[in-house]
Amino acid sequence: MSNTRQAEASSRWRAPVIFLIIVALFVLEGTTRNALFSGSWNSALAILNMGLISAVMALGVNMQWGYAGLFNAGVVGFLALGALGPVLVSTPPVQGAWAAGGMRVIVALVVGLGTLALATQVWKRVAAPISFFVMPLVLLVGFVLYRYLFDPAVMAIEANNAASAGNIGGLGLPVLLAWPVGAALAAAAAWGIGKVALGLRSDYLAIATLGIGEIIVAVLRNEEWLARGVKNMSGIPRPVPYELDLQSDPDFVAKAAHWGVDIATASGIWVKLMYAGLFGLVLLALILLAELALKSPWGRMMRAIRDNETAASAMGKNIKGRHLQIFVIGSAVIGLAGAMMVTLDGLLSPGSFNPLRYTFLVWVMVIVGGSGNNWGSVLGAVLIWFLWIKAEVWGPELMSLLTAPLPDGALRTHLLESAPHMRFVAMGLVLLLVLRFAPRGLVPEK
Repeated sequence: MSNTRQAEASSRWRAPVIFLIIVALFVLEGTTRNALFSGSWNSALAILNMGLISAVMALGVNMQWGYAGLFNAGVVGFLALGALGPVLVSTPPVQGAWAAGGMRVIVALVVGLGTLALATQVWKRVAAPISFFVMPLVLLVGFVLYRYLFDPAVMAIEANNAASAGNIGGLGLPVLLAWPVGAALAAAAAWGIGKVALGLRSDYLAIATLGIGEIIVAVLRNEEWLARGVKNMSGIPRPVPYELDLQSDPDFVAKAAHWGVDIATASGIWVKLMYAGLFGLVLLALILLAELALKSPWGRMMRAIRDNETAASAMGKNIKGRHLQIFVIGSAVIGLAGAMMVTLDGLLSPGSFNPLRYTFLVWVMVIVGGSGNNWGSVLGAVLIWFLWIKAEVWGPELMSLLTAPLPDGALRTHLLESAPHMRFVAMGLVLLLVLRFAPRGLVPEK
């Protein structure tokens, strides 16, 4: 009994201790200048902002895995869909794009969705021998009609002002409105995927989501009419002032002089602080909602389904329906993180959506932090992101120390040149150590 109480007491103190460690690391990054830390608050806040966005990603994955035991290996796809939201909502309209083929694209997409819906109804309502012939015919006719409408419209849009645009453009609305749109795009895709894939076993679900995530990223890379594809979409509006605008504001220049900081550094820090406050508010709101949901009867039901699907089904719970529900919610949160990330960067680059960064690393964050614990996932995300960034700096320093006894030559040169890539080794080592000494994560589920 005393061992159990000691374990609970130590577990209770883990989150505050890890939080203090994270705070100390950021303070060192902002104030200490040496081989390990930059001594720049601009650098510290840049890491913090991306860490907060990573925490939102980890929270979405934790909802799927920690609440319901669903292994989503296509995180990068839902993140990319969320990133599309600000492009379609907040960027200015492209002159001539809608006249060239905008409405025809919408009609083509409606025809495509209608074809799928009609084929589904044929499969459900038409008797078996006939449906085997009618459903393929419906799909074939619908596909031909879809391509007849879609291809000329896309070619016309991409030919419109191809050098600087070549895409459909956005609605020119405030960028904060694009965040829920990005979440809605990811949720809609998750609903369609979940209706098909959530009946599969967990390992097959992982394979299916991995493939679908890569398909989504491939579509964004190749459909230039949507978001310029590999040409990238830059100049995405942001909800905070631009640094150059602050530097030309006399009031802000006076404040920077009063603080004793040069105007370029002051404007960069001020913008990053505003981003940190905005992202922090979103993250805290999501944690509050997630904690309320987890401690409600719905949350207890989800954990019961996760722990024993057979027993939960015997109690009359709709397993597939609840799995679909949490899969959609978690994917929406991931999509929201994608919209926030594009807003921070002001750039949508489909080529940068790498599964190693946006799927594997997010899973490391959840596992290290503690799956099933919202606070654990958030703290794990910020900590792992800090280590991921600094490993690129710490790696060469460590390798220089380790290779100091070696004579100059090909081996030492190769090791030193490969040192910046030690972040992959570092993340694997951190994961192994946590799984060995804290299998349930640094801040485990109660």
